[in-house]
Amino acid sequence: MLNNIGLPGLLLIAIVVLVLFGRGKISSLMGEVGKGITAFKKGVDDGKQEIEDQAADVAKDVTPEKDKEKA
Repeated sequence: MLNNIGLPGLLLIAIVVLVLFGRGKISSLMGEVGKGITAFKKGVDDGKQEIEDQAADVAKDVTPEKDKEKA
């Protein structure tokens, strides 16, 4: 159903949305969407960094000094 809307249908939908909500409301809504995407990307990057930090902590050599001398 949605795969054959085409460009004229999309333009009609955009015009109806613009008339219903107004330019200011749509502008503020898109700003909020942008902030949400930015926050999501920051969260993903923070999560990756946390996983890398944990992996680095696990990979540390914890052999006692007296055992290191034997090797």
